[in-house]
Amino acid sequence: MKPVTKSDNLALERFNQLKDRIMRATADRPLESALQKTERIARDRKHYQYFVQDYFPLYATSACGWFHIAAAKLILKYPYIKLLAMWARAHAKSTHFNLMIPMWLMIQQPARLHVMVLVGKSEKNARTLLSDLQAELESNQYYIDDFGVQMQMGSWEDGWFITRNDCAFYALGRGQSPRGLRHRQHRPDYIVMDDVDDDELCRNPDRVNKMYDWSKEALLMSSDMGKCRFIVVGNKIGKDSLVSRFEQNPDFRVMKVCALDKKGNPEWKEKYTKADIEGMIKTLGYRSAQKELFHNPIAEGSVFKNEWIRVKEPLPWSKYEYVVSYCDPSFKNSPTSDFKAVMTVGKTDQEFHILSTFVRKCSVSELVRYWYDFHESLRGRQIVDYFMEANFIQDMILDEFIREGRLRGYQLPLRKDLRKKPDKFARIESMSPFFENGFIFLSRDIKDTEDTRLFIDQLLAFEKGSHSHDDAPDALEGAVYILNQRTKRIAGGMRTGKYQSNNTRRI
Repeated sequence: MKPVTKSDNLALERFNQLKDRIMRATADRPLESALQKTERIARDRKHYQYFVQDYFPLYATSACGWFHIAAAKLILKYPYIKLLAMWARAHAKSTHFNLMIPMWLMIQQPARLHVMVLVGKSEKNARTLLSDLQAELESNQYYIDDFGVQMQMGSWEDGWFITRNDCAFYALGRGQSPRGLRHRQHRPDYIVMDDVDDDELCRNPDRVNKMYDWSKEALLMSSDMGKCRFIVVGNKIGKDSLVSRFEQNPDFRVMKVCALDKKGNPEWKEKYTKADIEGMIKTLGYRSAQKELFHNPIAEGSVFKNEWIRVKEPLPWSKYEYVVSYCDPSFKNSPTSDFKAVMTVGKTDQEFHILSTFVRKCSVSELVRYWYDFHESLRGRQIVDYFMEANFIQDMILDEFIREGRLRGYQLPLRKDLRKKPDKFARIESMSPFFENGFIFLSRDIKDTEDTRLFIDQLLAFEKGSHSHDDAPDALEGAVYILNQRTKRIAGGMRTGKYQSNNTRRI
C-alpha cells in the first residue's frame, strides 16, 4: 500500500475545505415555483452563461466573457471537435474546461459526456485538478437539488470516480498510458489536456516531440478512433511547445485569446479593466507579460545580450559632438506597434551615449508635449537635432506640432528623415556589434526609469520573426545612423565637416 505523505494530507485538507466552501455558497436558493424551476433548468441547459451564473456562485464573481460562451457552444455543438484554447493566464481556462463545461454536458438531454479524461503535467497534478470537479459533484447543493445525488464510487485520490448517472472520470499524468481506458461500453469522449507545457519541457525539443506523439497516438486514440471532444488548454510559453505544435496542426480549431484585444481593450471586460491588465504587464515586465498574457514567448537576448547593456556617467551635454533625438511615433493600432518612442543620443569620438528615453503607450499629443518639454529642459546647453521618419509626418502630427508650438510661442525644429530604409530587422540587428564591443552606453541618470526599462525589454526581446514591440530599438537605430553620417571621416583622417545631406530637411 502506498504510504500517505504530508503532501497527500495537505491535498485532502484542501479538498475538504473546498467542499465546505461550495456547500456554504450553495446552501440557500431563492424560492421558486415548480414552473419557474422547470423553465430555469431548460434555460440553463440551453444557455451556458446562465448555467454558470446559476450553479457556481463560488466562481462566477464576474460574468462569462465572450470566449467562455463561444467555447462552450462549440463543444456542445460538435461531438468530434479538436480544439486548442490558447487563453491568457487568469482567464479561467481550467475552471471552464475541467469543471463547468463537463458538468453542463452531463445535464444535456441526452447526456453528452460519458467518459472524461483529464491530463495534467503529472498524475498528482491531474488528480488535484480532478478533485475540484469531484468537490462540486459532491457538495454543490444547487446542482444536486436539480439533478440528483451525483457521486457513486471512486475518488480523485485514486485517480478516478463514477457518478450515479454512469459518467466516469479519470486523471492521467503527461505521458502516462491511457490504453484500454473505458467505462462499460464507452471509450473516452471528452479529453482535456490542461496546461501540460512547462519551461523545462519547452527547452527540450526531443521531449516535446515525444509528448506530442503521445498526445496524438496514445491519448487521442484512447477514444473511439478519435471520435471525441479533444481539447488542449494553455498559453504558449515557448516557441516550440505542445501548444505551438497543436497550433500548427490543421485539424485543430484554434481559439486564441490575449489579455488585450487589437484595440488595447480587455478581452474579458466583465472582469478586468484596462488598468488591471496594464498594471499586471508592468508587474510582470515586458517579456514575461508577452509570454503569459499574449502568447508571444520571447527568448531573452537572442540578438542583443543583457551583459552588453552598459551604463556610464554622461558628459556635460555641450561636450558631445552632436546630439540627435529620433522619434518612432508608431500610429498603427495593433499589439505590436502601439508604443511611441523617442531616443536621444549623443556622440563623442566613437561612443554613443543614450541620454534620454521616452517609450510609452500614449496619444500623439502626449508625445508632442514630451518633445517640447524635453527641448525646454535643455536651456540652451546643447543644440539637438529632432528627427522623425518622413513617412510618419502626416497632416495629423504636423497639426499637433503646430498647435503646441502656437501655445508655446515657437515651433520645434523637426526634421524629416527621408532615408529609404532597408529591412527593419537588418537595420536594428546592425547595431548589435556596437553594443557587443562597448560603443553604446546608457546614461546613469536614466538607467532606472520606466521608459529605459521598457527600452531594454524591447531590445532584449528583439529577434527575427518576433511579434514583440521594437519601436524603441527602431528609434535608436535612426539616431545612431544619423550620428554616424554626421561624424564620418574621409581618407586621411579629415572630418567631412558639418553634415549636409539631401536625406534630411527642416519642416
